[in-house]
Amino acid sequence: MTDLFLSIYNSIPPELLLILIAAAKAFFIIFLVVLPMVSYTVYAERRVSAAMQDRVGPNRTGFPLTLLGFKKDLQLYLGGLGQPIADAMKFILKEDFTPAYVKKFWFWVAPCLAMMPLVTLAFIPFGSTLFGEKMVISDINVGLLGVFAITSLGVYAIVLAGWASNSKYPFLGGIRSTSQMISYELSMGLSLIPILMLLGGLTGGSSKLSDLVNLQADHGWLLLPLWGNGLSLERWLMLIPLGISFVVFTISIFAETNRLPFDMPESETELVAGYHTEYSSMKFALFFLGEYTAMIVGSSMIVVFFFGGWSLPFIPNGSGTAPAFFQSMFGGLYAMVPNWIWGLANITVFFAKVAVVLFCFIWVRWTVPRFRFDQLMKLGWLYLFEIALVNIFITAGILAYIHK
Repeated sequence: MTDLFLSIYNSIPPELLLILIAAAKAFFIIFLVVLPMVSYTVYAERRVSAAMQDRVGPNRTGFPLTLLGFKKDLQLYLGGLGQPIADAMKFILKEDFTPAYVKKFWFWVAPCLAMMPLVTLAFIPFGSTLFGEKMVISDINVGLLGVFAITSLGVYAIVLAGWASNSKYPFLGGIRSTSQMISYELSMGLSLIPILMLLGGLTGGSSKLSDLVNLQADHGWLLLPLWGNGLSLERWLMLIPLGISFVVFTISIFAETNRLPFDMPESETELVAGYHTEYSSMKFALFFLGEYTAMIVGSSMIVVFFFGGWSLPFIPNGSGTAPAFFQSMFGGLYAMVPNWIWGLANITVFFAKVAVVLFCFIWVRWTVPRFRFDQLMKLGWLYLFEIALVNIFITAGILAYIHK
């Protein structure tokens, strides 16, 4: 069987093989990981918010088998784990109503653009290697620019939805979103420049996200440099600007994903439902999926930039290589385990870290009250923007001191 597989593998032209491998990675990350993760993030948000407010939340969901002639319905007493299935069926079966007064073409295009954050997953390394293949769909040298270029398209979905709905509340939500996203994209981009300055000096000018993760796997996470040359005084000095970058970037991600306390484009108490007031059925579901997909992308970026991506210091990468300290202690044990096991472990570690950051998104939403719009703009322009800009000069000064 192995020989047959190898013969088929070797008979495929290299160009076609690259396309097939990229398609397999995309299928895995989108359909087997992200979409189920979106569904169960919604479920987790309901359960966590219920626990925080001393409510029950969704704790049982069954299948109405009596409609098919059975005597009893099938009950799932598993903490309501079937709730995402019920939600999906509701969206699919609900009437897709399009008001007569909307601008129909753009009204239909807007929900499709809301799913654009899915494309950014192509640049994010979600594992080390598996069967010799890098666990990143597109490992390009300008991956960070690709992430920013595509995530910035999300504002167009909201603006088009607000304008095409031809209604005052969606229109106000679209205007708010435009000013909010433009404001916080500046501070978000500037907050990552210190990381690029550090990465360029340590990797010979490369700005691949996979190189950033490999650097952290060997020498300590950017916010936890506890092994490799991360123990040096220079790396501990860099914790000052990197910590500032983390705070600014995290706040900006909250604003970019329209999550509380920055959900001004859809604030229910003021704008009914904001830009998606006129949407129903699967078009509304696409906005819903887009918001949670953006949360997953934002959480993935936080994990990649600050918390080592797929790495844990005592778990080797997909080639069986661990930091020197652990390799010297457990090298024999590492050699006993197949490399593909370590590759799967790296993927599991990455999505476990993402799940922890997603929990923080949920925690903040149900803890912090919404800002007023003037407070939101003041925070972005008078504080975060200036802090991120000054942080670049702090980084340059520390790097000049280190390399003098």
